[in-house]
Amino acid sequence: MSWAAHDLEPYAIQKHLGLKVAFVPLLIGSYSPDLFTKWFVYGITIFGFELKADNPAQFHRGWPGVGFTHSLVFGMFVGLVLWKLVNPIWGLSFMIGQWAHSLTDVGDTVGTMLFFPWTQNIHIGAWAYAGQTGRLTDAGAYFSGLGCMWDLVFVVYGLINWRLLTRSYFRETIVQADGFWTKMARVVPQTGLLTLYRVAFFYGTCRWIAWTIWAHGIHHYGYDLTWGGPHWVDAQHPDW
Repeated sequence: MSWAAHDLEPYAIQKHLGLKVAFVPLLIGSYSPDLFTKWFVYGITIFGFELKADNPAQFHRGWPGVGFTHSLVFGMFVGLVLWKLVNPIWGLSFMIGQWAHSLTDVGDTVGTMLFFPWTQNIHIGAWAYAGQTGRLTDAGAYFSGLGCMWDLVFVVYGLINWRLLTRSYFRETIVQADGFWTKMARVVPQTGLLTLYRVAFFYGTCRWIAWTIWAHGIHHYGYDLTWGGPHWVDAQHPDW
């Protein structure tokens, strides 16, 4: 899983594909695999009752579970629906965003059922999957291993390509690629639309900075940038 790349990848994709894709469905696609499932991995307490998956990793990435949301076919299916119901550019953009998420999550020790309905998880094990340990331990582990370095690549990429966040780029590329923004402009001023466009970048970047400070400035978790690390956490593997 990623704590910031899913916020930032759509900006990089839009830069390289320009008017061929639309930002909003790119971002929704990038968020979609975790959108309705992540809370059940960490658990939530409602009126004194805790709701949490018995096997968080299997629920999140496996089968039985909702691991199919991290597959290429899921992106293709939802993309086809959007292609028919909205327009082709929304369908294509959602699919690309969802594929970016699914491929990024191959990087941890659990990986994704990339080729579902084949239920074998594809993973390269670069950083530890620790979602089963709870949100805080997972955060400490993620921001101590190679996963946080992967996120940092996109933070630095965004800062180097800061023009992606300018008003002129928004007007000439983002708005031109998708009629969504023109329709929204009827009720929201351009400054508000520009803020809406920028928010995922600043959220992802600030989230990376804040969690890094929390993990290493406050709690002093040990960095372990070796493959599969940090090895001080009990990493989950797709053996359920």
